[in-house]
Amino acid sequence: MLNKSIKFLIENKLIAALLLVLLIGWGLINAPFNWDLKVLPNYPVAVDAIPDIGENQQIVFTKWNGRSPQDIEDQITYPLTTSLLGIPGVKTIRSNSMFGFSSIYIIFEEDIEFYWSRSRILEKLNSLPAGLLPDGVNPSLGPDATALGQIFWYTLEGRDSQGNVTGGWNPQELRSIQDFYVKYGLSSASGVSEVASIGGYVQEYQIDIDPELMRQYGVNLDQVVKAVKNNNRDTGAQTLEINKVEYVVRGLGYIESIEDLKNAVVSANEYTSIRISDIANVYLGPATRRGILDKEGAEVVGGVVVARYGANPLEVITNVKEQIEAISPGLPIKELKDGTKSKLTIVPFYDRTELINETLGTLNEALTLEIIITVLVIVIMVFNLRASFLISGLLPIAVLMVFIFMKIFNVDANIVALSGIAIAIGTMVDVGVILSENIIRHLEDDQDRLSTDEIVYNATAEVSGAILTAVMTTIISFLPVFTMIGAEGKLFRPLAFTKTMALVSSIIVALFLIPPFAAIIFRNKKINSRLGDLFSIVLIIVGVGFVIYGYWFALLLVVFGIVGVLKRRDIINQQQFTLANIIISSGFIILLLAKYWRPLGFQNSIVLNVIFVLLICGVILGGFYLFKLYYTRILRWALNN
Repeated sequence: MLNKSIKFLIENKLIAALLLVLLIGWGLINAPFNWDLKVLPNYPVAVDAIPDIGENQQIVFTKWNGRSPQDIEDQITYPLTTSLLGIPGVKTIRSNSMFGFSSIYIIFEEDIEFYWSRSRILEKLNSLPAGLLPDGVNPSLGPDATALGQIFWYTLEGRDSQGNVTGGWNPQELRSIQDFYVKYGLSSASGVSEVASIGGYVQEYQIDIDPELMRQYGVNLDQVVKAVKNNNRDTGAQTLEINKVEYVVRGLGYIESIEDLKNAVVSANEYTSIRISDIANVYLGPATRRGILDKEGAEVVGGVVVARYGANPLEVITNVKEQIEAISPGLPIKELKDGTKSKLTIVPFYDRTELINETLGTLNEALTLEIIITVLVIVIMVFNLRASFLISGLLPIAVLMVFIFMKIFNVDANIVALSGIAIAIGTMVDVGVILSENIIRHLEDDQDRLSTDEIVYNATAEVSGAILTAVMTTIISFLPVFTMIGAEGKLFRPLAFTKTMALVSSIIVALFLIPPFAAIIFRNKKINSRLGDLFSIVLIIVGVGFVIYGYWFALLLVVFGIVGVLKRRDIINQQQFTLANIIISSGFIILLLAKYWRPLGFQNSIVLNVIFVLLICGVILGGFYLFKLYYTRILRWALNN
């Protein structure tokens, strides 16, 4: 079946070409490197800097204001913990009781689905027996996020039109704007699980009761609490029909100012009402808080954006930034005493985008340099420009195919996962080298004057089984990594996946795409001299045009065109033509490597970097070339001894 598929694609090269275009386009669409494709849509693999190795955890949070940690432990944490133990799939439960609140961390088994576990917790909380918890205490489930969900932190700061810090806003104002405007605006961004407010003061009505006045008027605390509740609500009534028109009757009673609260009636004594202002002082003040947000020694107000479980962190951050741009014009402006206009501005101080982009940039650079170095080795060691082109083309196509598999199987791109591709590149190249060398050998040994298609098919069929066996052995040896569980599994499984998919992709490219294109490239047809000259002249013109526009690498096309003209004019023979092309290609790759690698640093000139790269490559590849040259003698000596 394998050989029939290979033969079919060799005979139907258009299908192979369409398959190649499909794979390249699909891979570019799913690539995580934020390439500006313009024509193609962009649906990249989910990207983060590091893998999330946290446990499958849900948090139940319960507030009980003013109570000691011991009361919280005895009346909330303990009864809730014992009730939640019966949830299916629970691995362990950890709890924490502090002043005024309780936190219960429920750790599930790794195979339990994230949202399924949340449903079971909510189901359990809704079925708690009556009287288990104190009156008015309602436990709540934490956000649907993981420990790495905090992707964006920001502060609210007053800035002038030039962006300079002006101040002029007190922590209470900032917190109110954060809670009732910014928080709701950012929560609507796609992929955001929660926006948590930090710092400042939460504004509230505060009633400071005088116990002595309460004793004199004969009022108790329950009456005051009841009076506040009853005087802060609207009341619905029936309708009233007047002149055949129906009017809805409402009792308006919501508190809108401190005066409304002061005038609330607590009780009546001898036809005289006793109001809250008679027994207490009422004012606006800050709620009790247990911490602050500090930035460079100054107290600030801000928020934390938490990404939803399974969301693409980079995409969520982009959505949040777009939402910030949308709501920023609505932030208030205040004129200070000195006449400066201070506008509230959302200022990020932790943005994971930079970390993600630096991680991707490092891996992108590493993969690019690795491919360039591999191409250099192939060009020099294989010493066949057409074969080198085939082998080198395998690498980027196989890498793009890995991105397709990552998107299909929901594997996030991070520093560990993408490292698997870098590890697999050596084995990926081996497949192409073996196949191309065998095709070249069959072409050289052809005595029966077979067609190029038949020669390529015979050469591929001869080694296809061996290639498949060799790569499958490497893939199977990585299977134990997929059985890892816990933090180790989450850390290394993505690496094993990308390495495996890279090898699978290399097999697909080598056995199904290289043979059809090898049959085209190695086709031995005499090119018309005039047509060859025209092609060389076009190369020179195009190369000069690109050089004029600043693309100096286009000099390669000019040089290739000149060498082609020399070959057509019989100034150089075929062997010299091949050698010249190899030298030109190698020189170009070394120049490219020196430019992007800069092993001696950017402080040194490009010339010094080129010399250093040339020396390094010359020594290493020269050593390998000598070994290749004398290998037959070494092998003969080893067999004789």
